[in-house]
Amino acid sequence: MSEHELLDIYDRSMNWLGTETREKVHREGYWHQTFHCWVYGSSGDEEDGLLLQLRHQDKDTFPGYLDISCAGHLLAGEKIEDGVRELAEELGVTAEVQDLEYCGQVRQDYVDGKLKDREMTHIYIYECGRRLEEYDFQKSEISGLFRPTIQEFMELISGRRDSVVMKGVLYDETTGELRSVSRRVSAADITPQTPEYYEVLFQRLAKDPG
Repeated sequence: MSEHELLDIYDRSMNWLGTETREKVHREGYWHQTFHCWVYGSSGDEEDGLLLQLRHQDKDTFPGYLDISCAGHLLAGEKIEDGVRELAEELGVTAEVQDLEYCGQVRQDYVDGKLKDREMTHIYIYECGRRLEEYDFQKSEISGLFRPTIQEFMELISGRRDSVVMKGVLYDETTGELRSVSRRVSAADITPQTPEYYEVLFQRLAKDPG
């Protein structure tokens, strides 16, 4: 997303104030809306896994961190359900909003130096049985994909595990090919979310997905 694209901005009570560029939204700390979708499923007999993307090293925030399956800002004039376009843009997955399950919304207020990121985050989950190498992910934004089991991820974030060995695929920018890898991951390797955020997500994932 370009820093010059317009976002709707709000006060803390989510009263609409107007529009501003993404750059100014993050500089001034305006509240805005984001779409998060966690993709889960398995491509065979293995336990259901949770898809994580590896953020490209050129990203301006959290480069090289593992992150939500797909996420993005809602542009000016967009509705919450319009965020489903992120699945196609980031992962090459075509889906309709009715194919997703809405988990809830969470306020997140993250300040780090000049970055003031205040989001009303809408959280969804989506079932997909593709193998990791079958995702046509956005190579300019994503360096690879990993898929721990749902249980492993929940235990890692909750602190019940110090680390988890995750299987994944990495994109080689020199050869243009994917290669399979295994990586030991700690919670510090994952982009931070608030405890309230994970409470909303885990309440749904603790049920039988789908």
